[in-house]
Amino acid sequence: MEFSLQTIAVALSILFLIVVLYRELIRPGIAFMIVTVVLLLFDVISPKEALSGFANEQLAVIVMLMIVSNTMRKTNILDRALQSFFKSSDSRGLFMSKMTGSVGLASALLNNTPLVAMMMPYVYSWSEQKKLAASQFLIPLSYASILGGCVTLIGTSTNLIVNGLAMEYGEESLEIFDFAILGIPALIIGGVYLFAFSKALLPKNKTATEETAAREYFVETHVKPGSKLIGKSVQDASLRNMKGLFLVEIRRQKKDITPVPPDLVLEKGDKLFFAGDPNGVAELAKPSLGLSLPHECQLPEESQARVIELVIAPQSSLIGEIVKNTDFRNRYNGAIMGIHRGEERLKGKIGDIELKGGDVLLVLSGTGFIKRVDASQDFYILSQMKEVHNLSWWKTSIVFAGLLLSILLAATNMVPLFISLIALITVCILLKLLKTKEIKENADMNLIVIIALGLALGKGMINSGLADFLANSGLNLLKPFGGYGLIAGIFVVTNLLSAFMTSKAAVAIVLPVALTIAHDLGLPAEAFILVVAFGGAANFITPIGYQTNLMVYTPGGYTFKDYFKFGLPLTLICLLICTLVLNSYYNLN
Repeated sequence: MEFSLQTIAVALSILFLIVVLYRELIRPGIAFMIVTVVLLLFDVISPKEALSGFANEQLAVIVMLMIVSNTMRKTNILDRALQSFFKSSDSRGLFMSKMTGSVGLASALLNNTPLVAMMMPYVYSWSEQKKLAASQFLIPLSYASILGGCVTLIGTSTNLIVNGLAMEYGEESLEIFDFAILGIPALIIGGVYLFAFSKALLPKNKTATEETAAREYFVETHVKPGSKLIGKSVQDASLRNMKGLFLVEIRRQKKDITPVPPDLVLEKGDKLFFAGDPNGVAELAKPSLGLSLPHECQLPEESQARVIELVIAPQSSLIGEIVKNTDFRNRYNGAIMGIHRGEERLKGKIGDIELKGGDVLLVLSGTGFIKRVDASQDFYILSQMKEVHNLSWWKTSIVFAGLLLSILLAATNMVPLFISLIALITVCILLKLLKTKEIKENADMNLIVIIALGLALGKGMINSGLADFLANSGLNLLKPFGGYGLIAGIFVVTNLLSAFMTSKAAVAIVLPVALTIAHDLGLPAEAFILVVAFGGAANFITPIGYQTNLMVYTPGGYTFKDYFKFGLPLTLICLLICTLVLNSYYNLN
């Protein structure tokens, strides 16, 4: 094949995407925007093709499912069900069975991200009561939600994205339960694996209480004019024996003093840096101590409420932002006191730290903080404190019955899911279950941009001939192995790309190639759509590939090695299921 300038531009664009998304150099949405601009400049795609993805029906369905899912959280019915379902008297095996089974089944119909967010506090509290390691339950919680999401079209956004992409390329839309031929065996066999091997393969880090105490934050404080500490030595000010805190360093006029001698006399303008656990750090907020927090950590005295730990969500708008540029205080009426990031100790001025997904924030919360956080989708709260929405039973019933009816109508081909979800959201607005401003808040713009511009990239791969080239290369390499080799090869490529970038980006790159292979060989396109969706969603070997994996990463005290060690066998199980089922069901050989 003779490579044209357009083909080279598309190939380099894909390489650019893989590198910047793997190394997290820029946000995914921005990366896709850059690639789209390049494709437009090289005339690979037209402006109409670049924008057509924003009118994609499956994209609208994803957004509406997000809105409905967040509306359901207001009812607190799932929360109450969890409280009654999980008992403190449950054995380890019974709790694991209940957790993986219920989350797996629920994830087939509901967004798995809020399910995991709601379950995390119960895992913490139950493991604390039983004096077991929460780290042996949090990864199985995430994996069970992923396996459950693979059962239906609406179980995971990856399935909806792949279906939407396929429709744009001229294929028939898949039905809600077409994914079940892979999803149900994976959920059953994968669930058995989670139950049987989590105790042996996952680390026994610390119990919920010990983990919270061990999570160390590096906090900056100031000796302001008029402080009672001025003129006192560190020893006399009792700053060396504070419970849960250690005075690491004092910065005086650009000079760092470390280790800190006990006889050092404190002066106005000194900056004191402490390392400590959440309980110890909370003591620093007390005015009676004589220390002041930096400007970024200050709240009006009357609004100070409590210290809360938050996990930054994978889709948070704060990722990549410097703390001082986030306007955190005005947006949430809270102040960031400290940041914890895995095994890394974050030093320096808190206002200059760049936030990343999975970071745990120690926040001094003000009035209405929980409500603002709950509405933002930027964080998940590690404690069980949450805003209570007192909705009547009949309004709660309408939301649940409406979602189930929408799924039933779509499954029986009576009413498209797009139409039934619009009707349900309209009813929620009329009943004041949902405010119009919440529609904007619940829509993940970064995800929307990735999906829409991912369609543009797929068009570019087809228009430039790169999809044909890659398909022919794949055919020559895998053809000797027949249908088994083709399915296994596509699964592995999609899964590896998803593990180190995002599943949304990976399926956008692989699907055009997979469909080209299917058409060239005269094989059912549906089988190749399913393998791309399953390969992208069955993401277990890294924490960064799937949002629920990232949610439990820091709270569980995990390393990348933990995901690979426990996730690789599960990935191989899914690969085997996918290869055998699709070849048998569609007779690909």
